[in-house]
Amino acid sequence: MSDLPTSVLGRTGATVTKLAYGAMELRGRVPGRGGREVSADQAKAILNAVLDSGISLIDTSSDYGASEELIGEFISHRRSEFFLSSKCGCPINPPPGERPPHVFTRENVRAGVEQSLRRMKTDHIDLVQFHISPSRAELEANDSVAELVALRDEGKIRFVGMSGTLPNLTDHIAMGVFDAFQIPYSALEREHEAPIREAAVAGAGTIIRGGVARGVPVAAADVLERLPEQVRQTYAKRRDLWDEAGLDEVLDGLTRMEFMLRFTLSHPDMTTTIVGTANPRHLAENVAAAKKGALQSDQYNAAKRKLATAVEARAAA
Repeated sequence: MSDLPTSVLGRTGATVTKLAYGAMELRGRVPGRGGREVSADQAKAILNAVLDSGISLIDTSSDYGASEELIGEFISHRRSEFFLSSKCGCPINPPPGERPPHVFTRENVRAGVEQSLRRMKTDHIDLVQFHISPSRAELEANDSVAELVALRDEGKIRFVGMSGTLPNLTDHIAMGVFDAFQIPYSALEREHEAPIREAAVAGAGTIIRGGVARGVPVAAADVLERLPEQVRQTYAKRRDLWDEAGLDEVLDGLTRMEFMLRFTLSHPDMTTTIVGTANPRHLAENVAAAKKGALQSDQYNAAKRKLATAVEARAAA
């Protein structure tokens, strides 16, 4: 039995660990999008280490390179040990190096789910989420939700979710059809702090992505320089916010990464946060930090005050 803290994923009723694993890191190196090469042996080792550590939710997508195939190859025999979530609306078998748009027709939604089932060698996916936050108008024009409901009725999926962001996230919550939401959030990206609360009040589970800001506060300068220009600018702003807020002053002996993870865990309405890595040492560090749970209230509140002051100063500049 794992001693990682757990929570109930909203109306799904599923109990999951508050630290989840994001399999995007298994996609390998993608031209123009960064990433690191990951061998089959590395993927096998990290996926089994994830389950051995007690983590009970794994999140992936057909957009994440070979991640679904790797899950199917290396841990499908351990399927009963984890809650599996993936995405839909993604391009089906896009040409190498190309990024076609996501399509939310019923045909593409079904084709994507059935492809994921084959790749992951499972008869069901616990949660399927619409990817990249399509608008309510697009979902309704395509009758997209009805296809996931049909797949649920067939037993191929268990719950319907949304990987959403503002401004569309407000409409998604109001629709009342999603069992769980995947939402970006961290100390350095707090724009969705209130919607996380709104989703939870509506009865949905909340899965946080980007909970350690992709390691930006500790990333070496040369790592950031290798990123595409637009991504590099976004990450640089987040890294600068750390310094502008003076967050090192409230670490109280924690590493930056532990502080970031536990800050995310401190949000009272988050169910779980997905953190991805292909490095066993980093996984072990994340697990150790998550076992400590939320930050002390005085440390958490001091950090939020510092961040609010820094954001206000930016707005006034």
